[in-house]
Amino acid sequence: MKNGSIKNLTLTAMFLAIGMILPLFTGQIQLIGNMLLPMHIPVFLCALICGWQYGLPMAFVLPLMRSMIFGMPPIYPTAISMAFELATYAFVAGFLYQRSRWKCTKSLYKSMIIAMICGRLVWGIAQAILLGIKGTAFTLQMFMAGALINAIPGIILQLILIPAVMVALHKAKLVPFSKESGELRTEETGTDGQ
Repeated sequence: MKNGSIKNLTLTAMFLAIGMILPLFTGQIQLIGNMLLPMHIPVFLCALICGWQYGLPMAFVLPLMRSMIFGMPPIYPTAISMAFELATYAFVAGFLYQRSRWKCTKSLYKSMIIAMICGRLVWGIAQAILLGIKGTAFTLQMFMAGALINAIPGIILQLILIPAVMVALHKAKLVPFSKESGELRTEETGTDGQ
């Protein structure tokens, strides 16, 4: 096994552990604890740093494991629909970011925002199917509340925290990342614009 694979497996296990534990801390914050979407943060970071190949399985397993170990989120329909939602985030964000010409803030935001839209659509479809099996309707109001209105604090947190973490990891020389696309291009070529 190559060193890169071992490193990515180790990081994936770390992000899985963070995803298991982080909701225990945010759940203590009254009113907005659940709205901070704590499991989404390690999913995005895993996909962006390790790639979608590692992020996708970790993201799918995370809510199911949390449900089995801690009883939260409830397995049906919440944890099951979250598994598909988080897996979509990891796949789309990781895939788009890996294909980006430059690893910069612009490509990071583009990857994250597209992933957030796709993930919420997948969540809505999964919820509609799972609730439909029980004979319960999944209305547009339920989708808007779950996917957008209640998620606003978490979305804002992700859009601030994840780029900040990526910049910090770049400064520590742990991941290739820059604030601007041209900055990374200069680093990659090893030139100073000459």
